[in-house]
Amino acid sequence: MKNRQPVIGVVPLWDEYRNSIWMIPGYMDGIIKAGGLPVILPFTDDENVFNQAAALCDGFLLTGGQDVAPELYGEAKRYDNIITCKTRDRFETLLLDRAIRLDVPVLGICRGLQFMNVSLGGTLYQDIPAETDSTLMHRQNPPYENPVHEVIIEQDTPLAYLLNKERLAVNSCHHQGIKNLSSVLKCMARATDGLIEAVYMPNKKFIWAVQWHPELSYKTDDSSSKIFDIFVTYANLSKLNIISGGKAYGSV
Repeated sequence: MKNRQPVIGVVPLWDEYRNSIWMIPGYMDGIIKAGGLPVILPFTDDENVFNQAAALCDGFLLTGGQDVAPELYGEAKRYDNIITCKTRDRFETLLLDRAIRLDVPVLGICRGLQFMNVSLGGTLYQDIPAETDSTLMHRQNPPYENPVHEVIIEQDTPLAYLLNKERLAVNSCHHQGIKNLSSVLKCMARATDGLIEAVYMPNKKFIWAVQWHPELSYKTDDSSSKIFDIFVTYANLSKLNIISGGKAYGSV
C-alpha cells in the first residue's frame, strides 16, 4: 500500500517492579504529529519474532529509560544509582545492528543516544555529578518540558542545517552521558560544559540521537517538532525503498 504512513518501531520502556513494558505518550504522539504510525516493539529473544516485527518498520525510535550496562563498555558498575535492563540492552543491540546494516532511519533520545554510542564502541560517564566537575543542570525537576540549559550546535552538521541555529535551549533528564565518542559517530551539539548532546552517523541516511527530550517539548517547541518531522520524512523514504549504494533502503 503505497500511501500508508511510515511505520516507526518504538522501543518500549521497562518497569522491573511490575514486570511490564510501558510508554510515555509523547514518543507516540510526536511521531503521529510528524505523519508517522508508531508501533511498540516486543522485547524478545526469539529471532523469528524479532525479524518479523522489525521488518514491519520503516524506522526505529530508541527511547529513554534505564542506564546502559557498564560492562558493555568494559567497566564495572561503580555507583548505586545505576539501574540497568539486560533484556533491553540485548534487544537494542539487535535492533541497531539491523538498522545500520539495512540503512533504516533511527532516532535515539536520551538513553538512545547513550546506547548508540556504546553499541558503536564509545564509553559513558557512569554518573556525571560524580565523574565531572560540571555544575550544569543535566537532571531537572518537573515540569520536564521546560528548557533548563543551552546546547551549542556544531556548524556544518545535519542538525545545524535543520534548525538554522547556533544555540538551542533544551530540557534535560539524565545522569549519564557520552565520555568517549564512538569513532563512527560525529558530534552535532554540546552543552555549555562540553558534554556531547547530539550525534549522527555520517555515512548513513539518518542515524541521529539527542540527549534531550523532544517527546516532552514538541507541542510547544518548534525545534523539537522539527526533529520528529525530519525523522519521519526519512522513514517515509525508507518505506518507498529508495535505493542506496545498490541496496534496498528501508523495510524488508
